[in-house]
Amino acid sequence: MEEYLPLVVNFAKNHSLMVICWFAVFFAVIYTFVQSAMSKTKTINNNEAISLINNEDAIVIDLRSIEEFQKGHIINSLNILPTEIKNHNIGKIEHHKEKPVIVVCATGLSAKTSAELLAKQGFNHVYSLQEGINGWNTANLPLTRKHK
Repeated sequence: MEEYLPLVVNFAKNHSLMVICWFAVFFAVIYTFVQSAMSKTKTINNNEAISLINNEDAIVIDLRSIEEFQKGHIINSLNILPTEIKNHNIGKIEHHKEKPVIVVCATGLSAKTSAELLAKQGFNHVYSLQEGINGWNTANLPLTRKHK
């Protein structure tokens, strides 16, 4: 092992940018892993969402604008804007704290933030839909235009 140490030091000196980039990627991966492990929410795929809706009576919260929601949404979903969640204006879902809650946006990116906020507000089983409504639609899963 001692014979390799000078070679490693020499490599690091000659390729310092590559070594710095490697350490940056390494720590970014560790940070992401720890952050997801400590998160109170989980990102789920379409099949997991369907299972939660059918088997555990999950509530679907659609974060998109009213116009987007009216063009098509998951059946029985509720349209709540992210600002309402941020401002604790969640009266219409307050009584669902013990049920699974699936947060949906257009692409799956902004749902994670609102899901974390709901978890902090006392919801016990909060999920965000991976790829959002776009992924749901791409998988040819049904959307409805009726509002509950």
